[in-house]
Amino acid sequence: MAERRRAPAGAVGPPDKATTAAPRPARGELKGKGQRTRRALLEAAEEVFGAVGYHDASIVKITELAGVAQGTFYLYFSGKREIFDEVVADLNQRVRHAMSEAARGATTRLEAERLGFAGFFRFTAEHPALYRVIRQAEFVSPQALRHHYETIIENYIPPLNEAMDAGEIAAGDPMVLAWSLIAVGEAIGMRWILWNEAHEVPPEVFNEMVTIIARMLGGHAVAESSGIGARAPKVAERAD
Repeated sequence: MAERRRAPAGAVGPPDKATTAAPRPARGELKGKGQRTRRALLEAAEEVFGAVGYHDASIVKITELAGVAQGTFYLYFSGKREIFDEVVADLNQRVRHAMSEAARGATTRLEAERLGFAGFFRFTAEHPALYRVIRQAEFVSPQALRHHYETIIENYIPPLNEAMDAGEIAAGDPMVLAWSLIAVGEAIGMRWILWNEAHEVPPEVFNEMVTIIARMLGGHAVAESSGIGARAPKVAERAD
């Protein structure tokens, strides 16, 4: 039997930012208008980085899209690199939340995977910058990229361990399984959402993916997959 692994004590993330002469308020200290302005800047940066890439993006483009003065930008971020890292972290938090909410109420591990990936595909259709920004991070901010995936893995391992302990899925290395499941979902989403004009995973593709995931999980999940049948959860179309 493969050695079991537990989630690391903490994810490895980007180093602390250097302090500036004029310290900016911490995220938790922002209230009302400050929170709204910061959110507007993050959403604009997500769109700009996704559309033109990090190197062609500029603070001017971000602030113009956000509808704020350029000087206001520096009340929240020290520069383009910092807001890029924050966009990666923000996308990470939101996609994990979308998957978690979609899988809420699932009674089996395979059902949780099925519903969670449906949530992932919906989020990807609505936020295509997820793929583009994460791929840019490999060159722009490798530590942010690693933090993105390690945070996902850190939250993925415990439920896989629980399912293994319960005998619901085959025993094995949950870390390897988690990375493998992520790879399947990302590749399917890239091919049928990012590259597909319909921005939607076809039901037959989704169901085939679930069958493959069931084989990866093993145990009772294989038998369960024959009863899912089915209908793939609807993926919202992206507004271009």
